[in-house]
Amino acid sequence: MPYSNLLLHSQHHPGLSGVCPITSALEAFAVRAQMCAVAQSTIDLQYYVWRPDLTGTYLLYCVLNAARRGVRLRLLLDDFGCGGIDGTLAVLADHPNIEIRLINPFRWRRFRYLNFLHDFARLNRRMHNKSFTIDNKITIVGGRNIADEYFGAKDGDLFSDLDVVAVGPVVNAVGHDFNRFWNSPVAVDVGHLLGKPSTRQRRRFEHRIARLLRDSRIKPYEEAANDAALRSAWLEDVEHYEWARTTMLSDNPEKLRGKIEPDDLVMTGLRRIFGQPQRHLELVTAYFVPSADGLTLLAEMAQRGVHVQVLTNSLEATDVAAVHAGYSRYRKALIAAGVSLFEMKRIQKIPRVRSYGRRGQRRRLLSSAGTSLHSKTLAIDGQTLFVGSFNFDPRSNLLNTEMGFVIESPVLAGELHQGFSLRVPQMAYQAQLDSKGRLYWTQESEAQGRQVFYREPRAPLWRRFLVRVLAYLPIERLL
Repeated sequence: MPYSNLLLHSQHHPGLSGVCPITSALEAFAVRAQMCAVAQSTIDLQYYVWRPDLTGTYLLYCVLNAARRGVRLRLLLDDFGCGGIDGTLAVLADHPNIEIRLINPFRWRRFRYLNFLHDFARLNRRMHNKSFTIDNKITIVGGRNIADEYFGAKDGDLFSDLDVVAVGPVVNAVGHDFNRFWNSPVAVDVGHLLGKPSTRQRRRFEHRIARLLRDSRIKPYEEAANDAALRSAWLEDVEHYEWARTTMLSDNPEKLRGKIEPDDLVMTGLRRIFGQPQRHLELVTAYFVPSADGLTLLAEMAQRGVHVQVLTNSLEATDVAAVHAGYSRYRKALIAAGVSLFEMKRIQKIPRVRSYGRRGQRRRLLSSAGTSLHSKTLAIDGQTLFVGSFNFDPRSNLLNTEMGFVIESPVLAGELHQGFSLRVPQMAYQAQLDSKGRLYWTQESEAQGRQVFYREPRAPLWRRFLVRVLAYLPIERLL
């Protein structure tokens, strides 16, 4: 078994799980492809978004190859995030070793978004979970969906994100949670929705795979997926793993039916596990809308002397202006309460980097390799770290289902704390208030020194105007 060394080593750490962060977009893709190649019996995949683009199609090709080897595949997708691939799903689901279910599916397949007109309350709740598990032995959990923007494979918007590979007891928890969703009433078999694939759909799928394998753009990803050194680093080298007590948090799928108690929410679990920070808290989240309760909570921490630091997207970097509008309503109050706010810059050139073999870089939890931040992580007192799909906004808290790992590791939590000191000032603007209570931003740069902005840095006028208008609308619960 290619990953037997990891499993053997986990026996020397009873009660602990081995975890290793992935920040490199190229490696995040390659590890998933390699896990498909080494899977022995099962592959369970659960995702909010799966696009029929370059990397999304290649990973479907990988799981199909595994199914042809006799591996049993279960693919659980949120229907909102996989538009345009009905034909592909029908073809895949017709394979005897592949089962596919859609969460909260649209009834009208052709004109999908018209469904919201008559079924908004149901369709507004989405499964936002992300996990990639083979043989119930190794899993990947974090913020990445399956699409080119998450793997650095396109021009335009690209996401800087964070996953963790895990082995050990926490993988059993992921498997149990997957089964909860798989067997939930909100999960519908693709065969019931789409029926048998047509001859035309089969031919289209075959032609798409053939074109993909001839496409020069896939070559760096194909090479990484077949790279023996990378496979060894991620699936065999125990020295790259941190062994720590790791707990999985996940919303019950009944949340998608509006039937969940507040005590069962991921946010409640986070508060229960993390307790009261004593020294410092670092929060990284792409979409930050704290709400009145969150503002009160963070302000109380800061007033108790806890150093609270938050990294989110700037207006120039965010891909969802409405969320930035919701966040902007709390910005001055957060700063006035003593919270340090940093807003990610938009980076123009995204390198395809490999970091295996350089352990210090592998552990880095903050990556600037993206035009937009998509990570969701939290560290408390340099002792405990959360990594998952949970955005710190009302949608994640109240509407969508979410999941993530709480990792009791001073090494990893300390890395995030150190990253705020060493890397965030170069990656982000800091939002501050002047003596008159006016909002301004500062930027630290080796080339230009310290710069000051009294408007949202490098955001066009039309976008600033849009955010100002959206901030007045009563849409916070939807964000």
